[in-house]
Amino acid sequence: MEYVSTRNTQKVFSFKDVFLKGLAPDGGLFVPKTIPKYNLEELKQFKNLSYNETAEKIISKFCSDEFSKTEIEDLVLSSYKSFRSKNVVEFKKIGNLNLLELFYGPTLAFKDIAMQIIGNMYGKILEKGNLKINIVVATSGDTGAAAINAIKNRKNIKIFVLHPYKKISEIQRKFMTTVKSENVFNLAITGNFDDCQKLVKSMFADKNFSTSINMSGVNSINWSRIVFQIVYYFYSYFKTATKDEKINFSVPTGNFGDIYAGYVAKKMGLPINKLIIATNKNDILTRVIHSGSYKPKKVEHTISPSMDIQIASNFERLIFDIFSSDSNKISKLMTDLNNKGELIIEKNELEKIKEVFESESLTDDETKSVIEEIYKTHNILIDPHTAVGVGVAKKLSKINRTMVLSTAHPYKFSEVVYKATNVHPKLPESLKNAMGEKESYEKLPVNLTKVKNYILSKI
Repeated sequence: MEYVSTRNTQKVFSFKDVFLKGLAPDGGLFVPKTIPKYNLEELKQFKNLSYNETAEKIISKFCSDEFSKTEIEDLVLSSYKSFRSKNVVEFKKIGNLNLLELFYGPTLAFKDIAMQIIGNMYGKILEKGNLKINIVVATSGDTGAAAINAIKNRKNIKIFVLHPYKKISEIQRKFMTTVKSENVFNLAITGNFDDCQKLVKSMFADKNFSTSINMSGVNSINWSRIVFQIVYYFYSYFKTATKDEKINFSVPTGNFGDIYAGYVAKKMGLPINKLIIATNKNDILTRVIHSGSYKPKKVEHTISPSMDIQIASNFERLIFDIFSSDSNKISKLMTDLNNKGELIIEKNELEKIKEVFESESLTDDETKSVIEEIYKTHNILIDPHTAVGVGVAKKLSKINRTMVLSTAHPYKFSEVVYKATNVHPKLPESLKNAMGEKESYEKLPVNLTKVKNYILSKI
């Protein structure tokens, strides 16, 4: 498998390059030169596979040059053996909708599914090459906790996590800031997630800085995150769909990573009908699907904070594909976005996107109503992000043959869930101690120099 940047298709990279660099040297995102495709006979082989077997089959398509079949089997087994579900994920029915519960990992969010295996991959790659790296990552709430849990106490690796100060839930924050490990550093940035992400991208773009610290990243801009998320689209389809039927996936998303994994799954041959982009008030993705104008606005704080994003980084991967891998066109569009604050997708390309995607948004009040309704009708507690996925599917009248990705345990947003249902979600017993631990983080302004200096002082 060879990889290229969305902004330069002439230079080829290996999986190891892509994994360790995170962001391409030219500021673009890594994508496979060719996405592998399964025919109908090959797809049938997925029907009776376990989650781990499905993961091994998919992952090997993208990194067999770096890991042997046995190594991939070991990576998958060690990554998921401590999940609270032996199947890694679980399914629930809410009326005609299926819920795909993705929060059985150590930090109660779907990010654990990718991040646990990423942590183990780092371990293997660094050990093989006797390398040292520093991970710098921005989080809107869940990525940071999942990354810290996967990276803590590892040799030859330090992790710096930037989260927006007072703009994530208390529980999301505590999952990061109560971890006691000498290789973990939490930075509370006095801005929003987009500010955090911009700081990280600026550090990647500064070649002197990023090279000097051997910088790596685990945001969803890292292609490996996409690979590991493709797995649950395949697994959930073959566990719930009847013969060859096409189903919809409703995905609460802010950075476009989780739903882009669904797009790759569809390109690989999975019988997906529509991918439903479910957004909150920060609805840039809904607006671009409806109008063709990708124009960030001011980020608004909502009760579904992991989606409080106006720069959906992975969208660049989609438009690269829609524009037939024309890296010159992508570079121009991204320059327009930087210089003019907007990029325009013309009608022909927008129609191609609409063939695959639909989108709607939910207000906070609508989100609370969905949480209340699902509890009253089905006696199931769902978090606000999952509620956005459910509410948007209903808004678009996509309630038949639709899988909603349930991305976080309701406990992570206890206050919101309690206000909507008058019921306190219960924290899994194994995690109760962490919530009482002392927190540790450094509060810093949105200032690139100060953030760089802090990182340099710790390595």
